[in-house]
Amino acid sequence: MNKTVEGQINESGRGGGKCPVAHGGMTASGTSVMDWWPNALNLDILHQQDSKTNPMGADYNYREALKGLDFDAFEADVRKCLEESVEWWPGDWGSYLGMMARVAWHSAGSYRLADGRGGAGTGNQRFAPLNSWPDNANTDKGRRILWPVKKKYGNKISWADLMVYAGTVAYQMAGLKTFGFAFGREDIWHPEKDTYWGSEKEWLAPSDNRYGSVDKPDTLANPLAAVQMGLIYVNPEGVNGNPDPLATAQHMRETFARMAMNDEETVALTAGGHTIGKCHGAASPDNIGAEPEAAGLEDQGLGWMPKKGRGIGRDVLAGGPEGAWTTNPTQWDMGYFDMLFGHEWELTKSPAGALQWKPVEIAEEDMPVDVEDASIKTMPMMTDADMALKMDPSYRAICERFIADPAYFSDTFARAWFKLTHRDLGPKSVYFGPDVPSEDLIWQDPIPAGSTGYDVDALKAKIAATGIPAAELIATAWDSARTFRGSDRRGGANGARIRLAPQKDWAGNEPARLAKVLAALEPIAAEAGASVADTIVLAGNVGLEQALKAGGNDIAVPFTPGRGDATQEQTDAESFEPMEPLADGFRNWQKEEYVVSPEEMMLDRAQLMGLTASEMTVLVGGMRVMNTNHGGSAHGVFTQTPGALTPDFFDVITDMAYSWHPVADGSYEIRNRKSGERVYTATRADLVFGSNSVLRSYAEVYAQDDNKAKFASDFVAAWTKVMDADRFDVKYA
Repeated sequence: MNKTVEGQINESGRGGGKCPVAHGGMTASGTSVMDWWPNALNLDILHQQDSKTNPMGADYNYREALKGLDFDAFEADVRKCLEESVEWWPGDWGSYLGMMARVAWHSAGSYRLADGRGGAGTGNQRFAPLNSWPDNANTDKGRRILWPVKKKYGNKISWADLMVYAGTVAYQMAGLKTFGFAFGREDIWHPEKDTYWGSEKEWLAPSDNRYGSVDKPDTLANPLAAVQMGLIYVNPEGVNGNPDPLATAQHMRETFARMAMNDEETVALTAGGHTIGKCHGAASPDNIGAEPEAAGLEDQGLGWMPKKGRGIGRDVLAGGPEGAWTTNPTQWDMGYFDMLFGHEWELTKSPAGALQWKPVEIAEEDMPVDVEDASIKTMPMMTDADMALKMDPSYRAICERFIADPAYFSDTFARAWFKLTHRDLGPKSVYFGPDVPSEDLIWQDPIPAGSTGYDVDALKAKIAATGIPAAELIATAWDSARTFRGSDRRGGANGARIRLAPQKDWAGNEPARLAKVLAALEPIAAEAGASVADTIVLAGNVGLEQALKAGGNDIAVPFTPGRGDATQEQTDAESFEPMEPLADGFRNWQKEEYVVSPEEMMLDRAQLMGLTASEMTVLVGGMRVMNTNHGGSAHGVFTQTPGALTPDFFDVITDMAYSWHPVADGSYEIRNRKSGERVYTATRADLVFGSNSVLRSYAEVYAQDDNKAKFASDFVAAWTKVMDADRFDVKYA
C-alpha cells in the first residue's frame, strides 16, 4: 500500500483525526500515478484544452460576441487605462505605454515557426509556465492593470486580444502610426503544459544543452527559438551572460529567423521595442519574492513581490538591467538611434548585478528622467543585443538606412509589429474589426477565392474515370491537408500549395506519385471550372467512397467547395520549409531515425492537426487497410483485402491469435501464435495501438463486432475534419 495513504488510515479503517486527503495529491508536487512509468506514451497533449476546462459553455461564440463590441468606447477605455497611474503599481513617468508594449511583445514573442506553437493567439501568458518565466517578470502587473477594461467588456473581448491591443494602442499613444489591428484571438482556460519549451530543469540554465555547439547558433534544437529556458529571445547580457555583441548578433539572427523574421524586421523590432519603456534592475534580486506560480496565497497570483520595502516605481526588478534606452521613453521618435550611435559605450553593471552598457560620456540634457521624479536625471543603458545592432555589419547598415529615413523606420516597425502580433492568428479570413488592413501580406499565406458554381458530381465522375487507384487519390488528398497546424492556422489543403515549391519536392509527399496524380487532376479541374485545391480533396473523397463500398458501406463523404489556388508568388517558400513533415504515422512513414519515437511524432502531428486520441486511432486504422502507406509499405496493413475500408487493423491488433516480434531493422513481425508463420509486419506506430492502454481501449471499440458501421462513420467524420480544418473562409463567413 502507498505509505502516504496507509499512514492516514487507522486500524479500524477510518481516518480518525488525520488528514483525509493524500498529502500533495492535489498539487504539482504530488506524485502522479503515471510517474511510476516515465516512458509511457503521454496522450495528454491531444486533450490539453478539453471542453471541461472552458467556463463559457458550448453555446458561447467569441466571434459573435465581438460583433457587439463598441470599438470606439473600448479603445477610449484602453487609452484611459494606459495613462492613469495606479497607486499599487505606479506607471513609469505616470504612463503604462512601455509596460503594455512589453505585455503584448512577450505574449506574441513566444511564437516559433517550426511548429507554430506559442504566440499571442490564445492568451496563454495568463498560465504557467509563461506567466512565471523570468523574462516575463511583472507582466502579471500589466494584466491586473488591464483588468478593469476586461471586467467592463467581459465576454466581448478575450484576454488574448486585449493584451495585444493594449500594446498596439500604447505605440499609437506614443506617436506611431500603426499598420492595423485584427481581433479574433480566442482564450484558452488551462496551461499548455505539454508544449515543449526545452529540457532544462532550472530557469536561465546555460544555453549549452540547447545547442549542438553554442558557438553555432543554427545548431539550436528544434523546435526551440529562445536561447535559454525562461527567455523570449536572447540573453540581454550576452550569450550565456557573457557580453560579446558580435556573438549576440548571430544568436539574434537565428532566434528571430525561427520566428519568421528577417534581418530588417529584427533590427526594426529591437529598435522600436526599445524606443519606449525601460529595463528594471534597480533592486537586489535577494529582495524579490517568488514568481506567480510559486508565490503564497496572500499574493493572489502576483509574483516577484518585494520581501521588504516598496518594490514599486524606481525599485522595480524585472530581469536585471536598469535604465531607459532613450531620452524620452514615452515618445515614438528616433531617440533610440540618437542614443546608440551618438555615444561610445562601456560595460557596467546594474544595481541588480546585471551586465549592461553605459555611455562613456553623456550630456545631462540627453539623459532620461527618473520614473518618479522628473527633476532627477538617470543614466541610459544598452543591452548586448542593442550593441549588436551597432557592431554587426549587416545590422548596422540597416540602422543607417533607418536613420537616413525615419518615415521608413516607422513604417517598417509598424509592419513588423503587426506581423509579430498577428503571425499566429491565422489567415485574413479570421481577422475581425474596424482596423483590419486591406493589404495582403505574403506571411499571411494569401489564397484567392475559389469557385463554388461547378458541378461537383460531374467532376467526381471525371476523377473516377482517370483510373487512378483509390489509395493514390486518398494519399494525395491527405498529404495536401495534413500540413495544417492549429497552433498558428497555417498549412492545409486550401490553396493547393502541395503543387508548389517547396511542398511538391518534400520526400513525405512522394514527388513522383504526386506529379502523376496532379497531371491527371489539373486538366479536369480546369475543364470543370474548379480549383485544383477542391479537386485534390474531392479526389480523396472519391477514393474514400470507393474504399467504403469495398468494405460494405455506402456512405457519401461530405464536401464543401470553394477552396482557392495560391500561386508561387503568394507562397513564402522559406517560411514553409520548416513545416515539412519529417514523419507521418498516419501513412507509416519517417524520413530518418530520430531521438523521438515514431509514436511520439505521430502524437505531435495529430495534436497540430487538432485531432483527439480517438480520431487519431480511427484514422490510422483506416489509412492502413486502404493501403495508403508511404511508398506502398506493407507495415501495418493488417488485412486480407487491402484497399477496402474495414476495421481489420483493429481486429488483428487485439487478436491473441497473433504474437509480436521485433526484428533487426526496427520493425516488427506479426506471427501466427500456433504455427510461428509471419503474417504481417509492423512499426512502432502500429503496435502502439495495442500496447498503450488508452489507445488499446479505442482500438477495442472499433474491433467490436457491433461497431463496424461506427468505424466507417467515425472515419468519414475524422477525415472530413482534416480536409476542412483550414476552411476559415467557411467557418467565419
